[in-house]
This record gives sequence, structure tokens and C-alpha cells, in this order.
Amino acid sequence: MGLAQKYGNERLGYIFAVLAAIMFGSVSTLAKPLVSTVNPLLLSSMIYLIAAATLTPLAQKQSFPRTKKNYLLILAISLCGAVIAPSLFFVGLMHASASDAALIANGEVFFSVLLAILFFKERLGKIGYISAALILAGMIIVTTDLNFSDFTLQQIHYPDWLLILSMLFWGIDNNLSRILAQKINVAKIAQIKSAMGGMILFGIAVFGFGVPLNVQLSQIPPILVLGIVGFAASLYFFMQSLKRINTVRTALIFSLSSVFGLAAASVFLQEQISWYQIMAAGIMILGIYLMNRKESMINPV
Repeated sequence: MGLAQKYGNERLGYIFAVLAAIMFGSVSTLAKPLVSTVNPLLLSSMIYLIAAATLTPLAQKQSFPRTKKNYLLILAISLCGAVIAPSLFFVGLMHASASDAALIANGEVFFSVLLAILFFKERLGKIGYISAALILAGMIIVTTDLNFSDFTLQQIHYPDWLLILSMLFWGIDNNLSRILAQKINVAKIAQIKSAMGGMILFGIAVFGFGVPLNVQLSQIPPILVLGIVGFAASLYFFMQSLKRINTVRTALIFSLSSVFGLAAASVFLQEQISWYQIMAAGIMILGIYLMNRKESMINPV
């Protein structure tokens, strides 16, 4: 690969990560009104099935190498990223504000970076570790409001725990997806992941818990937007970014979704944005800026 082509691919990687962040940033705002009337498991299944259908034209001519390793990876990716994570996220969103959910979504960045360092041999420089610490600090501010007097883990609200756990599983998904993205078309991976996750969740919701299919006509447009834009398009661009730049950089740029989500919650849901949330957003943005400096990374893979 020539030098010009290499940097062209990297530039595209950054553009794709920003596009994914903008699109995923709409999720908490669009989904918040829905989770109060649509079962979160049913909602998750519908969104991922719509995402799979959206991605099919891009993926239908792409092959999936039939090896045991690839099958195990796509199964793990589907379970973590399209079954467990969205279920936890939407159940947590039922009782959390869209603005808090948008900021806690930066936990995906923290877990993606942590797992990439621990298990996938990606490395950070000193500035990189400071950046990751700033993003973690922002998440702590959102979940505690800086009230540390007699603080215990039990004081973190139940919905926040669900949202944080969902970010852990999406972090696992991100790192496993990067392995497959090096050798398989990303649209194919995203399509299979979305289809498998959607079908499993639909089975669990309808046949496991007996959830009725009582979606109203007025709810269909936001569900379609969630599936097509919030998940299909954002997932496609995210994986295109993973393919071109490493997991750490992709995840950190993607964390800008929380800023877009915070703004959307304020504008469209009229949620009050607290000074703590503004402070957390500022700290996280600083962390993202520092992480994207060249000296933040050493020996990236």
C-alpha cells in the first residue's frame, strides 16, 4: 500500500467514525418516547431486523468464509452486540433520561479501549492514558453528580448500571468485530450480526415472554429511523472505520455521539441539561481531542 493510499484510508476512517457518532447520537432521543409504550426486547428485535434488511443490498454479493473461527466470532459478536447490549440499553433507558444515557454511552469507549489494551495488544502513550482517564471521569460525573459523601456503589441507580453493562458488551463487540473486519466485508458482518440478533431477540420477546405485537402506526416511523439510521448506517460506518484505523481511535471518535445525543435530548425532548452533564461533556471532549493527537498512541496495531 502506497503512502498516499494509506493516509487516504486513515482519513476515511476518521470521517466514517464521525458519521457513525452523529447517527448513533440520535438513538437515545428517538428511543426514549418509545420504550415507555413498546417492550424494550421487542423494540430491540425490530430495530435490528430493520437494520439487517437495510444492509442486505450492500451485503448480498459479499461472501462469508465458512470456518469454525469465523462462525464462533460472528456468534459472539451477535450475542454481545445485538442481543445482550441493546436489551440492557433499552431496559435501562426506560427509567433513565435520554441525556444521561447519551453521556453514559461513552462507557463503550472506555471498555473498548480497556479491552483493546488488555487482550488485543493495542497500546497508548502517556497522553492516551490521560485521555482515557478523562473519559472515565466524565462518566463518573454523570452517574454520581459529584456527590461522594458516604458514596457507595449501591447509590448508582439501577438504570445506570444497566446502561453501563450494555456499554461493556458493546465494547466486547467492537474488539471482536475488528478481527473479522480485517478479512470479511463489513456490510456482511453487520448484516449477519443484525439478522441473528434481531431473530434471537424476537424469539425471546414473543415466544419466551409472550410480548404482544402491539406496535401502533404512529410508532413505525421512529422505529424505522432507529433501525435504518441509528443502527444500520451507524454500524456500517463504525465498522468501516474499524477496518481503517484501530479500535482505540475509532471508539474514541465515536464517543462524540454522546455530545450529539445530549444536544438532541435538550432540543427535541426538552430535557433540562445540568451543569454536571455540561462539565462531563466538556471533560470527555477534551479526552477525545487529546486521544487523537499522534503522541497518544504507541505501536498501534
